[in-house]
Amino acid sequence: MNIENRVLPELKSTLAQFPGFQLEENLELGRRMLKTPPIEQSEQVTTRIQMIPGGAGKILVKIYEPANRSKAKLPAMLWIHGGGYVMGHPDMDDSLSERFVQAANCVVVSVDYRLAPEHPYPAAIEDCYAALTWMANEAEELGIDLTRLAIAGASGGGGLTAALALMVRDKGGPALIFQMPLYPMIDNRNDTASSYEITAGNAIWNRTNNLTAWSMYLGEQNNASEVSPYAVPSRAKSLAGLPPAYTCVGQLDLFRDETIQYVTRLAQAGVDVEFHLYPGAFHSFESIVPQAEISQRASESYIDAMARALNP
Repeated sequence: MNIENRVLPELKSTLAQFPGFQLEENLELGRRMLKTPPIEQSEQVTTRIQMIPGGAGKILVKIYEPANRSKAKLPAMLWIHGGGYVMGHPDMDDSLSERFVQAANCVVVSVDYRLAPEHPYPAAIEDCYAALTWMANEAEELGIDLTRLAIAGASGGGGLTAALALMVRDKGGPALIFQMPLYPMIDNRNDTASSYEITAGNAIWNRTNNLTAWSMYLGEQNNASEVSPYAVPSRAKSLAGLPPAYTCVGQLDLFRDETIQYVTRLAQAGVDVEFHLYPGAFHSFESIVPQAEISQRASESYIDAMARALNP
């Protein structure tokens, strides 16, 4: 479906110029497209890089914290970048991580998990779980309050956030008070109405790329009738016992319907959930066109939600 005539005017020019990802033909080009130049770092936030134990060897994390913090322990959040499980790096979310630090007076750990197809499932979720447990184990060194620990991510990172919440619940991992899977990639079946609507080649994330990315991530498991919910969170039989959640999605996002279905199931399972649907907005609109009014409203809403959750 051609969605361009339904896109908000303030977002339309960027969409018209977007060349589109071609994951099957040129994954490396897509990875280069997500690389961002270094930002001018805020004087209010310090950033450092550290290598920590991952699911199989060392992985990189970026740690952001208030520059003039006291000795008091701060709440903390694990951030998981997006990229459809096959692209992305913590660098692309430097500005957002700094905003979380300043709004919530917290420590943010952003994890550079292994990417498919070189490292298919369960590599990414193993690295995310390893990063979260490292945060808990190093709480004293990091100066974080383990009674105020949250996880968050967008797109593929949102899918990993949802998967991580399930894994923590089932394994009895570090206690979480909040999860924020933003417009999450959580269902490999691609059978919703919105998964058929978003097909244009210049869509930020279209059906072809979604099918390709899931195939790269799951490999032979992609066509299996039974798939682990740690790979595909929508397959979870029960969502009971998960931490409170916040999510949002654009109405013109391929993930619209799977997000709405997941929100409904969370609510039915007794999990408190806040949800926002943004008409005229495509996938990842607030990070791609950050100056737009709707983008500022969306990002401010979820940053504020995290700040409130970490500072009850």
